[in-house]
Amino acid sequence: MERIYIAAYHQSKFGKLLGMTVPEIIRNAVQEVCGEIGIGAALLDVGSIGAACNISLNEQGLLSGLMAMVPGLEGKPIESVENACASGGQAALSVIQKLQMGWGNTGIVVGYEKMRDAEGKMDGKLIGKALGYFSYPEEREGKVFIFPHLFAEIMECYLKTHKVREEDLAQIAVQEYANARHNPWAQMRNVQITLEQAMKIEGINRYIVEGLPLKTFDCSQITDGYAALILATEEGLTKLGVAKSDCAEIAGYAQATDPLQKSGRDVLRPAGAHRAMRQAYEMAGVKAQDVNVAEVHDCFTVMGAIGAEVLGKAAVGQGAKYWCEGKAAVDGECAINTSGGLIAKGHPIGATGVAMLGTCFWQLRGQAPQGLQVKNPRVAATFNVGGPICASVCTVIKAA
Repeated sequence: MERIYIAAYHQSKFGKLLGMTVPEIIRNAVQEVCGEIGIGAALLDVGSIGAACNISLNEQGLLSGLMAMVPGLEGKPIESVENACASGGQAALSVIQKLQMGWGNTGIVVGYEKMRDAEGKMDGKLIGKALGYFSYPEEREGKVFIFPHLFAEIMECYLKTHKVREEDLAQIAVQEYANARHNPWAQMRNVQITLEQAMKIEGINRYIVEGLPLKTFDCSQITDGYAALILATEEGLTKLGVAKSDCAEIAGYAQATDPLQKSGRDVLRPAGAHRAMRQAYEMAGVKAQDVNVAEVHDCFTVMGAIGAEVLGKAAVGQGAKYWCEGKAAVDGECAINTSGGLIAKGHPIGATGVAMLGTCFWQLRGQAPQGLQVKNPRVAATFNVGGPICASVCTVIKAA
């Protein structure tokens, strides 16, 4: 198979896009990532764009057609991708597959989400309803905020099954807020929390569902934002005028989907996620111990713990301990979510999986923000999730 490289990455600041329209978001994403390497969009052969709430919140479909309006992309093989919160990762796989099929040797991946209005305000009930569509119908019944409720149940199960304390998971949020302070693109870059604040029920920090342990600081953010990658084969790099030494290779990738219904399966050890990560490692010819940089899908703190386990950095049930022992810190055994993760960087759903790859690209290129750069980054991995740990996209990235 062709080797696939990340030639360029660009993202907006995560948080609020205010009055920017969907066509403007997509046009900016394409033009700005092209600007990173000084090319025109006409040099891109294929494309894919990922978003989840574009119809329910933005009343806009056929995003591929909007991408084709960018001069140079008209008439190209472009598709829109939706796989819940794994839409961005799935869009990257879509472009990789097009390149592997020989449809071209360069491609663009765009992911975005606009979840707030032109004034930066959000409609919590509308967003909760829109996100709830990505769950099993019968498991929505009786839940006001469906996904926080589902993950509050997962969190309770994790705590009880593995005898983990709430403060152990809260420590994940504390570390990610600390990372975000150094990330100029992070939504919560101006906020810092202590473990005491993360645990104390006062002000904005409250239990989301009565009787369940999920608190405000355990949750990811409602976020606007976009991110874009340019991918290429070796031949494509020559066409783009980009040296291989300035790139990172997506050396392994896999996708797996577990049943949407949470009930009746082991969500603490999601079979598809573990399978996809294992397959990505095998394709890349690496083992979990080779990875020292990673971005995992911490939509809630319990997923930061489970993510460490899916990576193979911790045994099942030991993920929270991995974080608490400092092994996931920037200077730890494997720096996880140096970006601040979804909890502090922000979670613009369609952009999330793209930004994970982009953060790893920066790390491997030595271009991470000061205070976040890992010393001697060797191999990076990503774990992007859609739904109640349902759709999983995993990748392994190496310095080229």
